[in-house]
Amino acid sequence: MGDNARAMIRFEQVSKRYPGGKQALSGVNFDIPRGSMVFLTGHSGAGKSTLLRLVMMLERASRGQVLVGGRNLSKLPDKAAPSVRQQIGMIFQDHKLLNDKTVGDNVALPLMIAGLRVSDIRKRVRAALDKVGLLDRAKSWPLALSGGEQQRVGIARAIVSMPPLLLADEPTGNLDPDLSAELFGLFRSVSEAGVTVLIASHDLSLIRQMGQRVLVLSEGRLVDDIPAQSVRRLS
Repeated sequence: MGDNARAMIRFEQVSKRYPGGKQALSGVNFDIPRGSMVFLTGHSGAGKSTLLRLVMMLERASRGQVLVGGRNLSKLPDKAAPSVRQQIGMIFQDHKLLNDKTVGDNVALPLMIAGLRVSDIRKRVRAALDKVGLLDRAKSWPLALSGGEQQRVGIARAIVSMPPLLLADEPTGNLDPDLSAELFGLFRSVSEAGVTVLIASHDLSLIRQMGQRVLVLSEGRLVDDIPAQSVRRLS
């Protein structure tokens, strides 16, 4: 579906075997074009988290090639991993917020690490919190927020550095259906702004509602690649 320049993520015959013999992925092939929103689903243990970890360079493929933003991760040294991750916003199921820092400081963290000026950091943090509807909670502590609000802070932190790629691993796992739909709507608006979004989720009813392309993993193999217009047949 296009060449390396058009693809934000490309897997070419990617397999991953962990020490001890567990085969997590087997011969996986797909392209995700820049600016698209794609869901990744499958049963628990199907390989979803492993796939995301390969994109983040938290793991290395045993065979095949992983390309992100045109860079072949298989050929990069380990020391290049931080520069790859700077181009990626990552959202986890458990927020991973620092409870001893305010909401605003949590969101500012990636920018502080990147060494931006304080005035730029303030502007970007305000914009990111505004995007997720939490501008009035900048001085709050994470523990004073609801689960849904904490997850929105996680999204703001992931998008504050305006990365070209956003990954989410079961981001709505602990949330009720209404909050989950709200968060998925936020992801859609981020994608419409030009960011490539890849979401691992087992919430099939919500995925069907979103009407976006779906990659289906089973036992480490890519068993289906459902285009957006056919996603309602997902079962």
